[in-house]
Amino acid sequence: MQCQTILLDLSVQNAYWESDVARTVQFDAIAAETWDQWFQTWLQQLTTELPPAIGYELSIRLSDDGEIQQLNAQYRHQNKPTDVLSFAALEAEYPQIESLPKEIPLYLGDIIISVDTAARQAEQQEHSVTVELAWLAAHGLLHLLGWDHPDEESLTRMLDQQETLLTAVGLAL
Repeated sequence: MQCQTILLDLSVQNAYWESDVARTVQFDAIAAETWDQWFQTWLQQLTTELPPAIGYELSIRLSDDGEIQQLNAQYRHQNKPTDVLSFAALEAEYPQIESLPKEIPLYLGDIIISVDTAARQAEQQEHSVTVELAWLAAHGLLHLLGWDHPDEESLTRMLDQQETLLTAVGLAL
C-alpha cells in the first residue's frame, strides 16, 4: 500500500542557534527537510485523526530553557523550564472547520522545544539528542491533534503512539 503525500507547510525556527547565548549542547543540527519528512510521515500515520483539509500547516521552534521558561510561566503559570510546549490552533471538536476556506491549509498550531532540556533528557535516557528532539516533536504534534495525558492510562497510550511515530521514521528509543 502506497501512502499519498499530505500537503504540509512546516516552519522550522531554530532560535537555539540564532541566540547570542553560548551553546553547550553539541549535536548535529536537524535539517529542515528531515523535520518535514518526519512530520509528513507522522501525519500519514495519523490520517484518521486529522480533520479534513487540503493540507496542514504547523510550526516548530527550537529554543532554550530561558525562552521556554518565559512561555511556560506566561501560558501555563509554571515559572520553570519544560521540555515541550504545544499551542493548538484547533478546538478539540473542530467546530469551526466548516467555516474555513477549502483552498488553504489548516493551521494546526505551534510546537516549542527546549534543546537544553532535550539534551539533559537524552543523556538521562541514554539516547541521542536527535532522538529526544523527535520524541518531543511527536509529543507536541499529538497535543496539537487533541491528545492529552491527564491520567496514567492516557499517558501510556500517548507514549506508545510516540514510540510508533518514531519507529515510522526509523528512530528508536
